[in-house]
Amino acid sequence: MTLRPSAAGTGIVFRRIDLPGKPEIAARYDRVADTTLCTQIAEGEVRVGTVEHLMAAFSALGVDNVVVELDGPEVPVMDGSAQPFVFLIECAQLLEQTMARTYIRVLKPVEVEHGNKAVRLMPAERFGVSVEIDFDSQAIARQTCGVLVDAGAFRRELAKARTFGFADQVEQLRALGLIRGGSLDNAVVVQGDKVLNEGGLRYEDEFVRHKALDAIGDLALAGAPILGHYVGVRAGHALNNALLLALFEDAEAWTATHVEDRVIGARAPLPVGRLAAAPY
Repeated sequence: MTLRPSAAGTGIVFRRIDLPGKPEIAARYDRVADTTLCTQIAEGEVRVGTVEHLMAAFSALGVDNVVVELDGPEVPVMDGSAQPFVFLIECAQLLEQTMARTYIRVLKPVEVEHGNKAVRLMPAERFGVSVEIDFDSQAIARQTCGVLVDAGAFRRELAKARTFGFADQVEQLRALGLIRGGSLDNAVVVQGDKVLNEGGLRYEDEFVRHKALDAIGDLALAGAPILGHYVGVRAGHALNNALLLALFEDAEAWTATHVEDRVIGARAPLPVGRLAAAPY
C-alpha cells in the first residue's frame, strides 16, 4: 500500500494498481458492498476490503485528500489497529490545502435498530463517539467507552486498540479471502473466556475501544467530517453503514457547512446513553 498526496477536493480514493486500468473506488458510504466482519467498498466488480482502520486514522488526523494505492483486494491489517497508519502518516507529515473544509452537521437525531442492536447520530458541536458492547465471553463481557475525537484523543485512547475475534472465526475470515497474514500478531483472539495473545491486552477495555475505532472509520465514509455525537449499542459495520444511509436519505437531518477548525482539548468522556427504543 502507498499513500499518495492528491489535490484539494479529491477526497479519499482507493486505487487498485494490480488490475488493468488501475480502477479507483471513492471512499464513500454508498460504495459499501459488504460488511461481513469488515467494511468493503466496491465499484462494479472491483473491491477493497478492511478500509475502516485506515479511514479512522485519516478521519482523526484530518486527512481529507489522498489516493491509496493497493496491489491487492485488502488494506494491510498491520497489527490490527490504526496505530501503524497514524505513525506513518505523521512521519510523512501533512500539508494544509487552501480549499475550505466541508463538514456534515447533524440537525436532528437519526437512529437505526436491528434486534437488540442500535446506532444513533445526534446533533453536537464536536464529533464524539459513545459505544457499548456486551458479549457472553467473560473475557469481554459488557464494556463502554466515550471519546470526543481529535488527533490527540484518538492517538492516546483508541489508535492502539486492535481488532478482535474468536478463535472459531479465523477460518471463516480466511475463507472470505481476508486476514491472509492473520495471526496473534495482528488481532486479539479470544477462545472461551481467555485471551490467547501472550502479551495480553493493550487497554483493559481494548475491545470496546476498537469498536469505537471501527465506528470512526465507518463514519468517515460520509465523505466529510461529521459534527455530531454517535452512539452505538452492540453495533457493527452493517449498522454503521445503515446509519449513514438513513442520515443522507433524510434531507432535514443534515446540512453541509464550513466552520473554523478548532482544537479539542484533552479526552473528555461522553456518557453512553441507552437508546430509548432499543430493547434490553
